[in-house]
Formats: sequence, structure tokens, C-alpha cells
Amino acid sequence: MRTLTEQDIRTSFVNCSKGEAKRIFVPRDLEQRPWEDLDFLGWRDPGAPDRSYLVVEREGGLAGVALRLPSARRGFLHRSMCSLCLTTHPGGGVSLMTARKAGAAGREGNSVGVYMCADLACSLYVRGKKALESGSRFEENLSVEEQIARTAGNLSAFLAKLYD
Repeated sequence: MRTLTEQDIRTSFVNCSKGEAKRIFVPRDLEQRPWEDLDFLGWRDPGAPDRSYLVVEREGGLAGVALRLPSARRGFLHRSMCSLCLTTHPGGGVSLMTARKAGAAGREGNSVGVYMCADLACSLYVRGKKALESGSRFEENLSVEEQIARTAGNLSAFLAKLYD
């Protein structure tokens, strides 16, 4: 992924208003991110634990997605395997993240969800750049490049649902 600026990120969001995008917490360490190892930029909002964001390069440019996690008060939904990178995490390391759909459907309250690594580090797990505290990755016959392509395909499938 190419290096992104705060302006790139704020103008990329497809499922929130311009005003909401201006208020989103954007990480201050963009220069230190391992861009060459990222398939998407993902981060959690430290001031709002139920909010996460991701930005990915797509054929039409950048697509930023605001995500919500279930709050602990309503029951923290989780399972052990990420639907994108197929990394397993015990005890809440994978969370259901929902995104309001783009356009009119989103304004009507429609959303889609995906089970993802709670820390949004799928790219780093697939490449072996980030170690799991516990849990594991399946030993696969696929090359790392094939696993990266599968993760990107799974992310693309999720993003396509935002526009349905």
C-alpha cells in the first residue's frame, strides 16, 4: 500500500458524512507505519473503543470504512477466526465489526458485518511480521503471496457488500 496522509484518509470514507470524517481520530504515527507490508490501513480509536477504521486502495482510488464493534453492555460478540486472514485468536481477539452501508442504504440504517482481527493487523499476521500473543495461524500449502491475495479478496468481498 502507498503511504497515506491524513488528508488522503479523511477524504476516502465511503460510509460517513464529510463532517463525521473530519472528526475521526487519525493515527499520528503514519510515517512509522510499515506501508510495504500493509494491504490496508486499519486502526482503533483510543478515545472510542467501539470504533475502528480501515482504508484500502481500490480500483477507483481509496475507500475508507468506519466500523463499529458491539459494546460490552450489549454483549461482546467474538469468535476465534478472522474472516479476512484466517488467523485464530482466543478470547476476543476477533470481533464482529459492522459498517454502515454506503449511500442511501446506509442512511436508512442498513449495515454489513465481518469478523476481523480486533487489532486490524491482518496484513502483518499473514506476512509473519506480527506475532500472536496466543492463538495460531494454520499451516497452509499456500504461499504467503497466495495468502495475501486471499486476504485481499476477502476484504474486497466485504467492501462490495457496502455498495449493494
